[in-house]
Amino acid sequence: MEKTNVMRILEQKKIPYEALEYPHEEGVCVSGIDVANLLNQNPNEVFKTIVTIGHSKHYYVFVIPVTEEIDLKKAALAVKEKSVELISVKDLFKITGYIRGGCSPIGMKKQFVTIYHSSAEENKHIIFSAGKIGYQVKVSPNDLKKTLYMEFSDITRETKE
Repeated sequence: MEKTNVMRILEQKKIPYEALEYPHEEGVCVSGIDVANLLNQNPNEVFKTIVTIGHSKHYYVFVIPVTEEIDLKKAALAVKEKSVELISVKDLFKITGYIRGGCSPIGMKKQFVTIYHSSAEENKHIIFSAGKIGYQVKVSPNDLKKTLYMEFSDITRETKE
């Protein structure tokens, strides 16, 4: 398995992780639900990284379960912004250094305010992109909190049953 910058950062900070790899076509984004299925993992423990820009022109990162959709109003409240909107996919690499489908909350070009969905704090572990399509890392949020500043908030839409 190829080691990514995310894995190197976790090792440097002495954060234990499990590297996971799933089959993919080079450069082709795989949906988060499909990633969970390919890895045979609970989709509520697999998280996606969403990058936004606020009314103030600051960037914010939100990490939510792949089964959920971000609520931009709740997200804006969590970062004390008037509003936030998704950045354009074409701007993702320029801003973060990552491509769509391989964006990780760890190891971006610049460290932005990052908010994790409140369910992450309740999970024994969460799984998110290791910074490259086809690679994920499985990490304990408690271990992450020891060395990375993490905030948690309810930032997803209410699901209609």
